[in-house]
Amino acid sequence: MAEGLLIVNEAACEAVVTRGAAFAAVESTFAAMATGEAWNFPVVREALGHADALYGFKSGFDRAGMALGVKSGGYWPGNAAKGLTNHQSTVFLFDPDTGQLAALVGGNYLTAIRTAAASSVSIAHLARPDAKVIGMVGAGHQSAFQLRAALEQRDFEKVVAWNPHPDMLPRLQAVAEEAGLPFEGVEREELGAQADVIITITSAFEPLLMRDWIKPGTHLACMGTDTKGKQEVDPAILTAATVFTDEVAQSITIGEAQHAVGHGLMGEGDITPIGAVINGTHPGRTSEAEITLFDGTGVGLQDLAVAQVAAKLAEEQGKAQRIAL
Repeated sequence: MAEGLLIVNEAACEAVVTRGAAFAAVESTFAAMATGEAWNFPVVREALGHADALYGFKSGFDRAGMALGVKSGGYWPGNAAKGLTNHQSTVFLFDPDTGQLAALVGGNYLTAIRTAAASSVSIAHLARPDAKVIGMVGAGHQSAFQLRAALEQRDFEKVVAWNPHPDMLPRLQAVAEEAGLPFEGVEREELGAQADVIITITSAFEPLLMRDWIKPGTHLACMGTDTKGKQEVDPAILTAATVFTDEVAQSITIGEAQHAVGHGLMGEGDITPIGAVINGTHPGRTSEAEITLFDGTGVGLQDLAVAQVAAKLAEEQGKAQRIAL
């Protein structure tokens, strides 16, 4: 191992970590989690009582990928008005053999691209092969990352979207247009009627999609619920669906499944790690009419996986700095 501390800033991360690289890293991590080769440590996530911010730590160890570290950061809702992204974070990577700090990696771009990679992994493994219309619920900063990644997983022919503030929809329209696809802003019920794949990426604390709006065969990737109390969809959707997640423990406590589980509508055993589908130990979708749902809670191992890729590539390409400790 090289001596000193590697520093990889946001610009370097954006320059070297592609959607394809993020997809491969996250898919491998989910697979390792399902076999017990990688595991996340308990999440710390607290309201600061200042700037309406949520702050916390996500960490873990992937023995298969030899990634050890922690992501420190959170959500500052007032940042957009300051010209900053609301999510702010940094990843600390450690040498698994010695415990020495090995790298500091900017986490803002990586958080967005690894979250998008998680939903696109779910689409790749669970959506119907003939899915043609993708629906986006939410048009914030991360929505564009989500849509770009998703469009690479199926031969989509149209994008439909809804956001509580319609003036933000042009962000998604621009992504659709760059992909050469028609775009339509619609109401939520119409979105459910049209979409074969739906991604929710909001900070909602109430259901935005109801069970009756979801047609047979739909795949949903619920990516916004990562804190106790948050909610994006009707719990009845989960009971009607085959539910998959990044990590079951987080799904039932801080993920979308917390509400269905809390109301006694489903249990821990009703949720499957998506790594089991990747590894071939679970069949995934078993019929065209089956509704599938991925509860993407966001795990520390995703951050470590993409940060490790960023550190390796940035150093190889001369885009990182190394300083003495």
